[in-house]
Amino acid sequence: MTAVDMAASPTRPSALAGYEDWPAYVARHRLTAHSEDARQLADTLGVPAVTPDLEYAVQSESEHDGVITSRLQWQLGFGPRTSAWFVRPAGAAGPLPGLLALHCHGGIKAYGAERLVSLPDGGDNPDGGDNPDGGENPDGGAPLGERPGNAPGSAWLGLPPLDVRAKLYGGRALATWLAQQGFAVLAHDTFMWGSRRFGLDPLPWRTANAVSGQEALWREAGVELFAAERFNAAAAAHEETVAKAATLIGTSVTGTVAHDDLAALGVLARVPGVDMDRLGCIGFSGGGGRAMVLGALSPLIRSYVVTCMMTTFGSLLPAYLDAHSWLLHTPGLAKLGDWPDLSVRSSATVLVQYGLADQLFPEQGMRDAHHHLLENMPARYTGSFWQEPHVFTPAMQDEAASFLTATLQPRQPTSTPTPDSTRTYQ
Repeated sequence: MTAVDMAASPTRPSALAGYEDWPAYVARHRLTAHSEDARQLADTLGVPAVTPDLEYAVQSESEHDGVITSRLQWQLGFGPRTSAWFVRPAGAAGPLPGLLALHCHGGIKAYGAERLVSLPDGGDNPDGGDNPDGGENPDGGAPLGERPGNAPGSAWLGLPPLDVRAKLYGGRALATWLAQQGFAVLAHDTFMWGSRRFGLDPLPWRTANAVSGQEALWREAGVELFAAERFNAAAAAHEETVAKAATLIGTSVTGTVAHDDLAALGVLARVPGVDMDRLGCIGFSGGGGRAMVLGALSPLIRSYVVTCMMTTFGSLLPAYLDAHSWLLHTPGLAKLGDWPDLSVRSSATVLVQYGLADQLFPEQGMRDAHHHLLENMPARYTGSFWQEPHVFTPAMQDEAASFLTATLQPRQPTSTPTPDSTRTYQ
């Protein structure tokens, strides 16, 4: 190839797409765990250390529907800034129990925590208004991926969170609803989602090859997609590349997500009005897996809820292996035990909700995990079975809120609170 040919060749796009500083951060920062169990898990996942006393900024604040919603931002040690929403009951007196509301995977990475928060003006636009330019971007028309994560939210991609909320959460904005039940709730975008998404314009080489066939099918069918839908298709293909990059630099998808979640937990513990002795978390699907990892890594978590994210590793083979993302498939994790052993490693009180019609997990795997937890942590574990598919219904949310209310009471010197049973547990 001549010098002229080389000069004319296009530059190969970055596969790290806005996270070029990720490898150097992982190399310099390793999490120091509080116990041997936590150290083993942190080392296996490759969890980077969190910046201590992370500073956050309040971007906006509004009162509606009996709650006060604040939009927060903070800058982690790598990648784009994190957007988050802190929701608390209006007029609350005294420190409140704090919850991290952990958004699901859902195959939707264009936005993250917005799906859990009801925003003022009725439009669920995280920027608080309509697009003045009439297009998809309320910040002025930047194309897909031009500013990964730098926009205050992800509504500029053109797809609001109402669809996934209706499909998976029974129409409820979970974080807002939990605040209405008396909790101080922080919902944040985590690594790969929303403000922390990868910038996929131009598409990295392998991702572009994977997406091109799907784009041809869309054109043939005459399908016109929102920018968010195009982004989600690209992000789904790109997750394989992210997993390879994580392995190469000594971390994992789950470990880097855990880093972001630990950082958010640190923010929640320092927000005024939150009782840092009464912290918990709640998550559906991938968010439930995040809750398990966070509970095993941090002693700050006293109680958490896992919904539709519990099974055994063996039950995923062979038919259910391709139903899940890299949040469930971390190399080396099986050396530490089975999937439910993440909960055994924590000191928290746990509610696991199982959907017997869940299309992503075989029933036998769920029941085996249930019995494993009963045998290994009977005093801290509650399991409930629901005749539901892969969803987090309002009735399941009601049970979860009752459980967290009971288990996050102020500590008593001579007794331990027990869950308020709302169903028949098996």
